[in-house]
Amino acid sequence: MPATKPPAPPLLRPQATVMLSRVAHSLYWMSRYIERAENVARLLDVNLQLLVDFQGFTDTTIKEHWGSIIASSGDEEEYAKHYESADNRSVTEYFAFDLRNPNSIRACVNAARENARMIRDQISAEMWEIVNELYLYLQGRTADEVWASGALEFFANVKRSAHLFQGLTASTYSRSEGWEFIEFGKFIERADKTTRILDVKYHILLPSVSDVGGAVDTAQWQAVLRSASALEAYRRFYVREILPWKVAEFLIFSDSFPRSLAFCVAQVDEFLRRILGESATRPRTEAGRASRRLLTDLQALTITDVLGRGLHEFLMDIQDTLGAIGDEVVQTTMFYPAESSLEEQQQQQQQ
Repeated sequence: MPATKPPAPPLLRPQATVMLSRVAHSLYWMSRYIERAENVARLLDVNLQLLVDFQGFTDTTIKEHWGSIIASSGDEEEYAKHYESADNRSVTEYFAFDLRNPNSIRACVNAARENARMIRDQISAEMWEIVNELYLYLQGRTADEVWASGALEFFANVKRSAHLFQGLTASTYSRSEGWEFIEFGKFIERADKTTRILDVKYHILLPSVSDVGGAVDTAQWQAVLRSASALEAYRRFYVREILPWKVAEFLIFSDSFPRSLAFCVAQVDEFLRRILGESATRPRTEAGRASRRLLTDLQALTITDVLGRGLHEFLMDIQDTLGAIGDEVVQTTMFYPAESSLEEQQQQQQQ
């Protein structure tokens, strides 16, 4: 008898429900938005400190400095609509407070709080309290007040609140399906932001490692590492030298540093398989196959391969892959046809 092809497994495990899909959507985006807010705060904080340390920067140098950050975020056109120049004040206001920028710190925290509010009964009281406190803290601040009192303290408070949220989540949230969506959202956002932090300085790295030499400003590459909270970890690994290709190698390929691309992608792959109920060896969805290919490539490539191909092009491909994985998971596990109000009323009455 000819062998029959076994049926494909469902995308969600049998116990997953329509209600879980809605809760999962809020958990996923709550986690992503908090992670995004923290990364934006760290990037602005580090680059402002860099400009303070080097008072000799000209207006042209400052414009190029902030221009690379705007370009890496993909917001060049939107920024140009609202601001005439890229200086310390304008860029900080756009990425910290401007609600016209959906990726600003305030917009991210607002979105995280709204998602948390919709699932207050599904998260711990401590998680809700820290998100709400961060929201209220931002509501009571303006760009002028932050500049007057000290921008660095403001960014430190945002980062501290984000770290507290992650610690409370790890300590108070059950290791259930919801936890998998929280972690998946956090690591896919972190991986994306690591590529963007490194892409800020991609133009300094030349295609050949032998061509780089000593022209790269060490302080700028220290800023890249500090933007990813990786300076101390890098120094423990390489001890002395801060060289551009080594910075790129560490932030891309380290399998032990929790903000490196390889580490984050490994976590994305792990939680993706749990969410989709797939095996590690035979993923059946496009998201699962893309995740597995990405992880395999990161395990097989070297920094020489990446620089030979072009660092910027490599990072852009990674961003596209991560975006496609996230989009498919959202569409296949978090959205279902809406039920009619009559059906919902009948279900509530039955319950």
